[in-house]
Amino acid sequence: MASAGGGAAGEGEWLKVAELRAVVQAQDPRAKEVDNLTLRRFLRARDHNVEKAAAMFLKFLKWRREAAPDGFVPEERVRRELAQDKAWMGGVDRAGRPILVGFLARHYSADRDMAEYKSFVVYFFDKICARGQEKFLAIVDLQGWGYANCDVRAYIASIEIMQNYYPERLGKALMINVPYIFMKVWKTMIYPFIDANTRDKFVFVEDKNLHETLRQEIDESQLPEYLGGKMPLIALKDYAQQPESA
Repeated sequence: MASAGGGAAGEGEWLKVAELRAVVQAQDPRAKEVDNLTLRRFLRARDHNVEKAAAMFLKFLKWRREAAPDGFVPEERVRRELAQDKAWMGGVDRAGRPILVGFLARHYSADRDMAEYKSFVVYFFDKICARGQEKFLAIVDLQGWGYANCDVRAYIASIEIMQNYYPERLGKALMINVPYIFMKVWKTMIYPFIDANTRDKFVFVEDKNLHETLRQEIDESQLPEYLGGKMPLIALKDYAQQPESA
C-alpha cells in the first residue's frame, strides 16, 4: 500500500503507524479524521520515532485549526498574493508527481504582508496536495531575481511551514536560472534553517545542464511550454480543484 512517490511500506511500518494513531487519538480525538498515509508521513519525518512523530503531529493539528479553521484557506484571504501570479500548476514528472512552478522574481519583499503570505503558502500547499499524490516536484525559477525580491523571512517561513506541517510532501525542488547573489543568500541565511531530511531535495541546476536535467525528470509532454515542453501552465488562482479539509 503506497501512493505515488511515497515509497512502499512494510508491515513493521504500518504497525508503527497504528501505534502512532493510538497515541495521538488518546490526546486529540480529532486525529481520528486523519488517514494512515498522513500519519505515515509524520512518522517518516521523525525517522519512525513514535514519540517525536506524535509531538509533531499534535502540533500540526493545533496549527491547522488556527491556519485554516474552515478546513481550507479561502481565496479572498490571499487575493493580493494570488494576483502576483508567482505560483503555477503544471503536469506530472516521470514518477507521477504533480509539478508546481514558482517564479521568485514576482515576489517583492516591500509589498509582502507576512500573515497573508503564510496563508498563501498554506493555500498553495493544499492545492498541490489535493492532486492526490503524496509528493510533488517543484521548479523554482529565479530568472530576473534581484535585491528587490530578496525576502529571507518569507523564504524561511515557507520552508518551516513545509517541514513542520507538510512533511514528506516535497519530492524534489529544481532550482533553475539561479543568480550568484541568491546562492550567497541561500548558503548563509536560508540553508541553516532546512532540516537534514529536506536539504538534499533542493537541487541547483547549472544553466548548461538545464535541458538535460529537466528531461530526465519530466517527459516533454508534461514539461512546461516556456521551458521547451508541451504542457501549458495553469495559474494557481485559476486552478479550480478545492483542497480537502485536513
